[in-house]
Amino acid sequence: MLFTIYIIIFGQICNLTEKMTKNYIQREITNETLACAKEYPILTISGPRQSGKTTLAKHLFGELPYYNLESPDTLDLILNDPRAFLEQNQEGAIIDEIQRAPELISYLQVTVDENKRSRFIITGSNQFSLLEKVTQSLAGRTAILKLLPLSFDEISSLKPNLSADQLIFAGSLPSIYSEGREPTRSYRNYYETYVERDVRSLINIKDISLFRKFMKLCAGRTGQIFNASQLANETGVSVNTIKSWVSVLETSFIVYLLPPWYDNINKRLVKSPKLYFYEIGLVTYLLGITNPDQLQRDPLRGGLFENLVINELVKKHYNSGMDANVFFFRDKHGNEIDLLMPRGNKLIPVEIKSSQTYHKEFNKNINYIKKIYPDRIKKSYLVYGGVQEQITEGNNLINFLNISKQIELI
Repeated sequence: MLFTIYIIIFGQICNLTEKMTKNYIQREITNETLACAKEYPILTISGPRQSGKTTLAKHLFGELPYYNLESPDTLDLILNDPRAFLEQNQEGAIIDEIQRAPELISYLQVTVDENKRSRFIITGSNQFSLLEKVTQSLAGRTAILKLLPLSFDEISSLKPNLSADQLIFAGSLPSIYSEGREPTRSYRNYYETYVERDVRSLINIKDISLFRKFMKLCAGRTGQIFNASQLANETGVSVNTIKSWVSVLETSFIVYLLPPWYDNINKRLVKSPKLYFYEIGLVTYLLGITNPDQLQRDPLRGGLFENLVINELVKKHYNSGMDANVFFFRDKHGNEIDLLMPRGNKLIPVEIKSSQTYHKEFNKNINYIKKIYPDRIKKSYLVYGGVQEQITEGNNLINFLNISKQIELI
């Protein structure tokens, strides 16, 4: 009886709190989310911490009771009697951070098989522990979505006309725009509260100062080839430790490794990945950048701008329910394309330049890859910081803010 009362009251309080939320940002993944919810009894929403998973779930499925497994009391109550919990929520529920209770997923499988009216929305910020269990137990019963922080258009709905430097500095965490939080303070708390905690929960870090040094070194290598040996030498730990830390950061949606493109046509291609951060604002915090004006003089601005643009295209894929099937191209002679998107047998090259002024030399690398794959280039794009848009040497010159509208995914 007490369990039932707690469940009812807790769900009502959480839904009432959501109704009081201001400045909701309409997310581009909404249509895909609703479409998947119609087809599957369980919807799995993964993504970085603070990317808006909970807000999205509550906004779209506010009629369902909400439970946060980060709360020790809630977690203990549910795990002590998972069958009773699901019995009281036969119609469904929103279950946040379900990776805290992976054993609950098996019970969910039985519940949705027995009750075809059930609808559960589960979220998680650790993609390995979450997706491993989900794919094992919920195959055919769940759709899996990845929600990243805000896109350019989502940001502009609250803060229009931001410059590239302002976007790089402020990043894309929803709370910075919907609640007006100061970026440096927000990312300091984000790092200390989530990044270090998640890493410590997954691996045993004996010296946190070495990990912090490693994180700052990674920030300084944004957009560069990932070299575990070099990072190990500079950090003072083993290569295996570096690989372990990067793996955990990938699992926690902190960084991702952009794979190189190569096939049998040219065997002289670089085969190591490039390092990027899901949240560009975290990078500026780790680099000690405290205001947007500093970026104009920062030698790493080009890499930061590149990270910003690539993130936008990754978000566009995920918001459309697609895998982020993106690569970079570089051969051993230094010829490089920042982004290469295969579409069947065709390729879409994207060259990224932070300059606000167009230069003819921007076409060089794209024209080079057109010679290597003369029959495979579908369209080609030059993304830069300027506002003038035109066709130049057969390549589409576009402003970085317009990439979601102009670059085709299919």
